[in-house]
Amino acid sequence: MSTANEPHIELADAVQTIRDELLTAARRSTGHDIVFELGDIQMEFTVEMRREAKAGAKVKAWVVEAGADVTRTGSRTHKVSVTLRAQDARTGAPLKVRNGTEGSVDAFGRGTPATP
Repeated sequence: MSTANEPHIELADAVQTIRDELLTAARRSTGHDIVFELGDIQMEFTVEMRREAKAGAKVKAWVVEAGADVTRTGSRTHKVSVTLRAQDARTGAPLKVRNGTEGSVDAFGRGTPATP
């Protein structure tokens, strides 16, 4: 389990990192002949639910480091599984890890799918 000295990773930050990595993969695919269509993205996290001590604080879900000792302290961990499907935010169409315009990701989200 994470301790006070270890940095905490919020569940939202972990999901944002996946989103960022998918965009990086799309940028790196320029000039390649193979196109990957993104299907379901399955993520599983072990999280620790905590409420900060200050008044009015919200409950946060912190990602617990893999292989952590879940028997330490009195807090409990929970397994969270989510399945996401990457879509173009404007059109709702499935994303492909490729951009039709070489050297640019400007075409993402314009409503026209990239051509393989």
